[in-house]
Amino acid sequence: MKTIGYIIQKEFKQIFRNKGMLPIIFILPILQLVILSNAATYEVKNIKFAYIDYNHSSTSRALIERFNASTYFDVLTDFPSQEKASAAMLSGQVDVVLEIPNNFERNLLKEKTTDLSITINAIDGAAAGVESGYVNQIVQSFNKDVKMTIIETSKKVMQPVSIESIPSFWYNTTLDYKTFMVPGILVLLVTMITLFLSGMNIVREKEIGTLEQINVTPIRKSQFIIGKLFPFWVIGMGLLTIGLILAKVIFNIPMLGSLILLYAYTSIYILVILGMGLLISNFTDTQQQAMFIAWFFVVIFILMSGLFTPIESMPKWAQLITEFNPIKYFVEIVRMVLLKGAGFMDILPQMAKTLLYAIIMNGLAVWSYKKVN
Repeated sequence: MKTIGYIIQKEFKQIFRNKGMLPIIFILPILQLVILSNAATYEVKNIKFAYIDYNHSSTSRALIERFNASTYFDVLTDFPSQEKASAAMLSGQVDVVLEIPNNFERNLLKEKTTDLSITINAIDGAAAGVESGYVNQIVQSFNKDVKMTIIETSKKVMQPVSIESIPSFWYNTTLDYKTFMVPGILVLLVTMITLFLSGMNIVREKEIGTLEQINVTPIRKSQFIIGKLFPFWVIGMGLLTIGLILAKVIFNIPMLGSLILLYAYTSIYILVILGMGLLISNFTDTQQQAMFIAWFFVVIFILMSGLFTPIESMPKWAQLITEFNPIKYFVEIVRMVLLKGAGFMDILPQMAKTLLYAIIMNGLAVWSYKKVN
């Protein structure tokens, strides 16, 4: 135990003596959490909107006014023809063009049906899908109001039967994207900092030449790995604490579940990431190599974790690969505990898999460390 304590003390001294390391560990993650949580949004605002009104009726003007009143659309101008609207979209001046046909009002009042042509710049497919949803919402709301107007002015006594669905939003009643994104970005920062620091740990000893000195001492491999791992485990837990405080104070993220349960899971998860970083460090000779390999894996893990895109939307083969992605489980747990108030039994499957992952990764880290006796 004295040997492990000496290594831990030595690691903490190296970390805190390096003045350039402290801002990287603590200040940069805070800035990243604040900036990314505001920037990484699924909302699409300030959509450049234009229209072609061949009808020029009160009904068509009322529809255009709906878009003008929306906070998502910037109604820029109207075009006299489809050719000019297409040229404007080609040059990037507009994102959405609404074309109202000549017989729009007459068909709506007499035939009770009409068509609208909507052209959307779909280079960014995700943004185009969101924009299409916004347009459909406005059109459907306008359609409902027109139907009510027709019913009120109609001489018929009997009104048509209508069925209306009333949605109920659970866990995020305001549909605020920050409630969904902040816990995920917190996972991202804890993972990246701990992985990069542990990945460069042993290889730094190789570069400065102190690893050979350690190899000739009677320190066991397991003692050496534990001593190297523990300081970064403490740093990871500290980053989680800072992130949770910022999430509550700045973004008012609900914390419905047990924070003790979240810390218990995080303590296991960080062991996985640190074991992975030390394993990378064992097989590399320079810090640049370790950083490159760590970045290669962390990018794949992040993109396939469900943080930005739903796992259910991925191909079947990709969904199978995500079962071996530890970040996926951490993202699920943080959102389940904070936003849903999940208990121990709810997260037990993910916790069991993460614990097994931690045993395997740290076992490999100890086994792969080459020590000369």
